[in-house]
Amino acid sequence: MALCITDECTNCDMCVPECPNQAIFEGEKIYEIDVERCTECVGFYEHQTCIAVCPIECIKPHPEYRETQAQLLEKFHGLNLWNK
Repeated sequence: MALCITDECTNCDMCVPECPNQAIFEGEKIYEIDVERCTECVGFYEHQTCIAVCPIECIKPHPEYRETQAQLLEKFHGLNLWNK
């Protein structure tokens, strides 16, 4: 599943450079995560790096986008080919 950033976000900029898929971007009021690019770091790391660095713990699983590890890995491979 993709992740999302809640309204508690303070735009501290900690998560942006941590995202290996460049899925985090500046939204209208807070940072947002592009669900089409978010693989929860599958293919790169064992844990979600944005969650690890968020000082206020405002990054959560997206309630509308549920994906298995296999689906996330498939998305990773698709993004990896697209970025070449």
